[in-house]
Amino acid sequence: MEFDKLTSNDGKMRIIQESVPGKQITLSHIIANPDKLLYRKLGLDPSVDYSATAIGIMTLCPSETAIIAADICMKSSGARLGFVDRFSGTVIITGTVSEVESALTAVNEFVSAKLGFTVCDITKT
Repeated sequence: MEFDKLTSNDGKMRIIQESVPGKQITLSHIIANPDKLLYRKLGLDPSVDYSATAIGIMTLCPSETAIIAADICMKSSGARLGFVDRFSGTVIITGTVSEVESALTAVNEFVSAKLGFTVCDITKT
């Protein structure tokens, strides 16, 4: 985040805040054993048996990287793709806690090593 300080004609200082996109994973989180209502509210496939599963959420910048992350998630573990948005950079996956954790770890490792991204820690609730 960059800040520019400007002084207006009346002597008051105003601050302009700009978001400068970088190469980064800004969120990587696992929700272990979420309530079934959360699956419905996220619009995930209701025909899937979500017992003993987890939800993984990632936000990536630039947003198109979500496509790569979704591919890695599906190929690296038994995780299922719930949602991917190439415009916001959001990826949602489901699976067992270990599948989701393996998938998020694989994405972090790939984008860090191969694409030079800054990655965040994987958090869990």
